[in-house]
This record gives sequence, structure tokens and C-alpha cells, in this order.
Amino acid sequence: MTSSPTSALPAPAPESASGPAEAPSRSPWRSLRYRSMRWWSVANFVSNAGTWMQLTVQNLLVLQITGSAAATGLSMSVQAAPALLMSMLGGAMVDRWPRKLTAAVSQALLGAIAFTTAVLVATDRLDMTSLMVLAAVTGMVATVDNPACALLGNDLVPAEDVPSAIGVGALVHNAGRLAGAAMAGVTVGFLGTSAAYFANGLSFLFVTAVIPFLRPVRGAARRVAGERGRGRGEPDMTVREGLAFFARRPRLLALAGITGISAVFGRNYGLTLAVLVTGPLAGGAGAFGTVSTVLAVGGILGAVLGARLRKPSVRVVGALAATGALLQVVAGLSPSLAVLLVLVLPMAVVESVSDTAGTAVLQTDPPAHLRGRVLGVWGSIGTVWSLGGPPALGLLMELAGPRGALVTGGLIIAGSLTAGHLLSSRRTATPVLVRTEEGDVSDRTALSTAA
Repeated sequence: MTSSPTSALPAPAPESASGPAEAPSRSPWRSLRYRSMRWWSVANFVSNAGTWMQLTVQNLLVLQITGSAAATGLSMSVQAAPALLMSMLGGAMVDRWPRKLTAAVSQALLGAIAFTTAVLVATDRLDMTSLMVLAAVTGMVATVDNPACALLGNDLVPAEDVPSAIGVGALVHNAGRLAGAAMAGVTVGFLGTSAAYFANGLSFLFVTAVIPFLRPVRGAARRVAGERGRGRGEPDMTVREGLAFFARRPRLLALAGITGISAVFGRNYGLTLAVLVTGPLAGGAGAFGTVSTVLAVGGILGAVLGARLRKPSVRVVGALAATGALLQVVAGLSPSLAVLLVLVLPMAVVESVSDTAGTAVLQTDPPAHLRGRVLGVWGSIGTVWSLGGPPALGLLMELAGPRGALVTGGLIIAGSLTAGHLLSSRRTATPVLVRTEEGDVSDRTALSTAA
């Protein structure tokens, strides 16, 4: 019932004096040149390890309390609901408040929730009502914490190093997940279930303690303050302004469309590949475990490759999503588990690189004073996908089977993205009257292209 800094797509943290002018680097580790980024990565690792310790035992705890699988799903939905309803408000708060202070306070609050849960579990007083209340409060705090941590990271690295920061963040997330899951069994076995929540609370406090020592890159604070200053006299420094900016920005709308259709008809490989492996391919839990391991390895490789990007674009995201969709189609036709394993690795790599590129666009495209609200809009949209995608995909599998769902979903994604690309590339010729130096008027053609 806690949220980790990496869920907000955290970025690095350099200090103003440690970034000497050098030739542009494509190293995936270039953001680690900055001392603050190194500290931020350590903090995120600790926080992710604590979070995954808790998540490893949380569902079992809910089942112990309620004896109902439906209650487990309900607790997850209650925690996700605030993101659907309050993400834009949380983003607006992040735009108005100092980012370091906002991130530190939100992390401390999440730590307090974890400690409260630990005490309730240790004293055997955690019931369904308190569980739901804690889940809802956690979701509310996360609507502020997620964009605050993401944008704090943006202030800590130059824009060209944001992809590296996101890639490093993805690697840290995966490493923390593995470490947390491994430590959970040992911790709970020796100290009990409440120890996992207590450890998670300590991890949030560690992040809170690190944040005050992070230093933005040179000019970042002045840039943000300047843009806020220009907006202070306007009457609409509100959620509505961020929503209007998002709606008027073709790049962000295109990114939302690409990510949305991919989330609904693809990507949910934990569902589609599980049914494919255990059904038509006649594999067991062990076979799906192997597929899951390959997916994890591909995700790590993709994070490293994505970190090499310097100027990601929506076109790159779309091309990668279409490539992944075509791989999904072929995977749906796999005659054997061995063939599927060969395809799963590039599928995971492409998805991970696409995520890194899309996140970099999302975090750097809006003006600094609007980024919190734009991330808030994105949080609300993403919650719709995460809640609606699995049921829609499940229905498709009911109608077409696992192979049909993979093939149909992949074709829908690839076809939609291809059509969108062709539409955006259309050029309309418009005659423009231009007066020359001699006073003559001539027709010239102005080509307008979609952004």
C-alpha cells in the first residue's frame, strides 16, 4: 500500500558545479556523472526494495484478513482510484509548491502510512476498514508524490540526459524489485509480516533525508522560477490550464494515443502469454516462469538501450510500438515454446526502449511551470488504461483465444499507428501571396505538416 519514487519515473540529480562541458555522450550511464544523481539512485533503490518487500506480503495479508480474493482486488482498486480522480489536482500542487519540499513531505507521509500499517499488523488490529482507509490515503498522497519525484529528477539533470536518467531509474527499479522480493521471505520468516511494512517506512524516511542534499543543474531553478513568475499574474494557474495545454499539444495527444492503444491491445503479457503458454503451447507454471524471466531480462536490456537516447521523439515511440505489435503478431503464431522465447526477448526490449523514449518526451516537452499538471493529466489517463485494459483484453481472449488475441491486438496496434503516421505526414499546399522587392505579387506554396 505504498508508492515508490520510481513509479513517478524519477530522474537524476546533478550538482551545478559537476557538469563540465564535454562532447555529447551517448553512454547509458552518463547521468551518473552527477553526484546528486548517484545519491538519488541509491535512495530509489532503497525505497524500491522496501516497497517490494511490502508488496510481496501484502496480498497474502489481505487474504489472511478477509479470506477473499475479491477483497484483494478491491484494495488495489481503492488505492488506484485517487489517481483517476485527483492526479490533475496533485500535479497542480506540484507546480505551485517547491519541488524538493513537496517530494520530501510526500515521502515522509508515505513513510508514516507504512509505519501505521506495521503497528496495526503487529498488534493484530488491521481490519478491512482500516485497510481500505490506508489504501485510499496512500493513493491520495501518491498523486502528489509521483509527479514531485519525477520533476525533481528533471531539475537535477540537463534535458539531454533525461533519457539516461530514466533508463538508470528503470534499472534501479528492477534491482530494487529483485532485492525486495528476496529479502521479504527472510525478513517475514524471522521478524513477522509487520517487519516488511516497517522496513518500507524506513526506506521512505531514507529518501526524505537524501532529498535536501540534492542540487539542481545550473539554471534549472532560475528557469522554473522565471516561468512561474510569468504565470503568477495570470488568473488560470490551475488544473484547467494544464488540461488545456495537454489538449492543444498534438505531440502529447499522439503520445497518449500510442500508449493507450498499446496498453489495451498489447503489453499485458503477464495475461496473454500466461494463457498462451499454459494453453495452446501446453506448458506449465515452470514454462511461464521461464518466459517471465526472459521478459525481465529484455526489459533491463531495453532500459540500457533507451538510456542511450539523446533526443527521443513521438515518432520514435510510435515506430517502436508498431515494431513491438508486429513481434506480438508473430509471437501469437508461435508453434512452440522455443520459438516464443526467441520472440519474447526483442518484444520486451522494444517495449522498454519505447517506454523510456515516451517518458522523456512527457517530462521534457511541456514548459517547466506546467509539467506537474501535464503529468497529472497523464496519471489520470494512465489509470483508465490500467483499469480498462486487462478486462478488454480478457474479453478479446474469450472471443478469439490467446493466439487470436495476440494476433488481432498486434494488427490493431500496428494498423492504427500506421494510419496515424500517414495522416500526420500529409502535407496540404496552401497558396500564399508574397510581395517581392519589385512590388510584384506572386503565389508561393506553404507546406504545413503535422507536428
